[in-house]
Amino acid sequence: MWSVIIIAALLIIAGGVTYAGFFFYGVAIKRAPKEFLAKTPDLKVDPPVAGASWGEGAEWVSRHTFRNIEITSDDGLTLRGYYLPSERAAGRTAIIAHGYSGKGKDMGACAKIYYETMGYNVLIPDARGHGDSKGDYIGFGWPERRDYLKWIGYILAEDGPEAQIVLHGISMGGATVMMTSGEELPPQVKVIVADCGYTSVKAQLSYQLWRMYHLPSFPFVHMASLITRIKAGYFFGEASALKQVRKARVPILFIHGDADKFVPFHMMDELYRACRSPKDKLVVHGAGHGLAYDTDKAAYVTKVADFVTRYVH
Repeated sequence: MWSVIIIAALLIIAGGVTYAGFFFYGVAIKRAPKEFLAKTPDLKVDPPVAGASWGEGAEWVSRHTFRNIEITSDDGLTLRGYYLPSERAAGRTAIIAHGYSGKGKDMGACAKIYYETMGYNVLIPDARGHGDSKGDYIGFGWPERRDYLKWIGYILAEDGPEAQIVLHGISMGGATVMMTSGEELPPQVKVIVADCGYTSVKAQLSYQLWRMYHLPSFPFVHMASLITRIKAGYFFGEASALKQVRKARVPILFIHGDADKFVPFHMMDELYRACRSPKDKLVVHGAGHGLAYDTDKAAYVTKVADFVTRYVH
């Protein structure tokens, strides 16, 4: 009798955990509108200095004519990017990675730094599962790291072996360029700038699971990870920017706001300590998630330009 009750209870628990795993996959990984972001207090700013970069960037993008380009990922997805050449570039290009649920043209304020201040070509791709790129899931930077090798290849074909390339990403884009850093990069990739990226997908989703639902990582994140492996081809545990920056050889500038609660500020310290390549960091006091540029524009532009020009000529 007791054995039957125990088995039934275990089946109910297993069913509940499996259901929760599919639910969290749908919330976080599946391509779909992410309404929960609008209700996330970690992304709100008081006073509302935020939004300045979005309006500035959108206005800047609207004044320029980008070339629509497409590549095909290793797993057959058509990926869309937007390329703006500069007459001053001399082969220097910034590839800029957007954040979770965003799109390439959201990165206008960042692209403006490279194009106007530094005279670079800029390429702003839509990540898989975002914008006009194909894909029915979000990779949080892990499958995207191989997509970025393809984008790098596109620039090398465009500008030849004398090209010099910078990768710059914010939030999920920051994690994307850090995850790319641990791959075998061509020597033309000179610098990476990682703004408020997370240490790993597992750590970030575990953190958000607790903050949003007050649930522990085990067993829910583990079940969602298994479902993600089946549906999207990767486990959360392997998707680690921390492991990748340990292997990096390219110089990395880490940027983070010390008031960031969406991607905790302490993650930058973990990443900075793990990095063995030439490195520097910019801590923007009082900046929330993705708001380092908005909070101290002069410091942001100066630090990025100074760091990048150490390695790009």
